[in-house]
Amino acid sequence: MQKNNKAITTILVVLLLLIGVSLVNGNYDTKDILNDLLAGFIVFGFFLLIVLLIRKLSPQPPNFQPQMQLESVDKDFIIDAQKSSVTFDDVAGISEVKEELIEIVDFLRNPQKYEKFGIKLPKGVLLVGPPGVGKTLIAKAVAGEAGVPFFYQSGAGFVQMFVGVGAKRVRQLFSKAKANAPSIIFIDEIDAIGKARGVMRNDEREATLNQLLTEMDGFQKSEGVIVIAATNKVELLDDALLRAGRFDRRVYVDLPGLEDREAILKIYLKNKPFQGNIKDIAKMTVGFSGAALASLVNEASIYALNQNKNKIELSDFLATKDKVLAGKKKILTYTEEEKKILSYYQAAKAVTARWLEVDFDKMTLVKDDFKEIDRELVSKSELEAKIQVYLSGIICVEDIFKERYSNSAIDIKKAKKLAHKMVEEYGMGNKIVANEMEINEILNSAIDRAKILYLSQKELILAVQKELIEKEVITKERIKEIFDEIL
Repeated sequence: MQKNNKAITTILVVLLLLIGVSLVNGNYDTKDILNDLLAGFIVFGFFLLIVLLIRKLSPQPPNFQPQMQLESVDKDFIIDAQKSSVTFDDVAGISEVKEELIEIVDFLRNPQKYEKFGIKLPKGVLLVGPPGVGKTLIAKAVAGEAGVPFFYQSGAGFVQMFVGVGAKRVRQLFSKAKANAPSIIFIDEIDAIGKARGVMRNDEREATLNQLLTEMDGFQKSEGVIVIAATNKVELLDDALLRAGRFDRRVYVDLPGLEDREAILKIYLKNKPFQGNIKDIAKMTVGFSGAALASLVNEASIYALNQNKNKIELSDFLATKDKVLAGKKKILTYTEEEKKILSYYQAAKAVTARWLEVDFDKMTLVKDDFKEIDRELVSKSELEAKIQVYLSGIICVEDIFKERYSNSAIDIKKAKKLAHKMVEEYGMGNKIVANEMEINEILNSAIDRAKILYLSQKELILAVQKELIEKEVITKERIKEIFDEIL
């Protein structure tokens, strides 16, 4: 707009000059003056048109507006070192996680002890688990136990529309952590920036991820900086993040079992006027995360207050259990009948796994933790055994309850996926070129063998089921003891 105003002003000045020249020369013929003005207007108009065309085709000067926006965005990114007052005593139900992280704490407290022996600890620890299980709280507990500065950032905080902003923020974060070493960097929801590259190109996200990889590679053990990250979508992460030297240690944080829920509830009810047996509440909250339990306690307290009670009772928890929401979704709960079905389903898988030597640590009412085979050479029989385990729960439940249930969907999907891999990737079919018939043959054969094995294991399954329905979790070691007692 300003340029256009200047052009118009220039034309007017030129026209006025032409009129002035005509008057000075003594030419008072109006017709001649108008002709001169018209000719001048045409000439200068043509000249102006040429100038505008040249300007349009020439490279434009940089626009400073994005830079101004960039500076504005940068102001929103604040990096402050926090002193965590949270300890492991404040985090209930994570005994196994504590064991995994205790050496990290000791390293931060006494780095010289490890350096003396040339010990190299993991540079990054990845906390994997569903939402609400306390991954952030665990990271704060590590920082609190070690007594070191704690730098928290969400993965989404690095994702911006301007290329280069995310990478700059990563550099700033790591620079601040190094300046305050020993320290902990915690990146929540790291999958926001750590998704596998090459699927859908995103220059800003890839630049941010590359900077994160570079910063982690640059760490020396003497710097005393540990990176902890959390995700519930580990399968989406780029392989480069998970290789040795980066996030080379994974710690799985599961939903709490019966005893863990009891311990968590004790913490949340510690300063509340509760009357009753905490174990009864723990038994009726199968599938609740730590965050869900906190919400339940709060809702029960509000309900008791609205009822003009002096104490919070079990009835208040029963009245509010179904109202507790997690992200506006009803929390997963099970009836006694559903628990019974799940206990038989999981017991059959546990016993079959023990019999076929499929490795796992524990089995719960709602989850198994069969270990991934990370060897280069895996036999066909090993993979077939795993498929049998996946299908054994279906066979058991159908035999006892004369019905099939939807909880088997995940295991069926796993069995099919593994059968596909056997035929299509590992070449374990009758032909090099796979077909659907061979995949079905593997699955049907596994079902037949699982049925035969089930008939010989009924007593073992019943014993494991009884313990599973009572405690909601059973370890591999306890299953071995049951085997020794019965066989």
